[in-house]
Amino acid sequence: MTRKTRRLWIVIACLACISSAAALTLRAFSSNIVFFMAPSQVKANPPSPARTIRLGGMVMAGSLHRITENGAPVNSFNVTDGQAAVEVHYTGILPDLFREGQSVVALGTVQKDGGFTASEVLAKHDETYMPKEVADELKRTGKWDPRFGKAPDAASWDTMTAKKAGG
Repeated sequence: MTRKTRRLWIVIACLACISSAAALTLRAFSSNIVFFMAPSQVKANPPSPARTIRLGGMVMAGSLHRITENGAPVNSFNVTDGQAAVEVHYTGILPDLFREGQSVVALGTVQKDGGFTASEVLAKHDETYMPKEVADELKRTGKWDPRFGKAPDAASWDTMTAKKAGG
């Protein structure tokens, strides 16, 4: 083998190793990425039941139901973005700041029936906070323009989404 051929094989081997490392890294990252979705996006293009997502929006007033099963608190409530609503089921204690009419982000999976099973529920930390993704979705859907004041409360959306909440 000539020196030039040997050098070519070394370069090819290095490129193969770098490509393999990059492919493995990207695959590891893609399986750990958790996307944010608004209820209208979930209704329009539901992700696969195996895919974990963050569902964000406002908790619809009057939609919270709490029961106890086998000693564990089971909560169900509807999350809306003003366009659609998704029913969320969560087993566990809700955060102290969780309220109807407030913004919330739930981490979990969409079920085949269109419901959402949350493994974690995050509530806002004060009355001026709204998750960036929720604010962006409100702006995108035309429900809020920050030039005209603070975001609307979720109670004003109930008449638009109450019929859509069940499916």
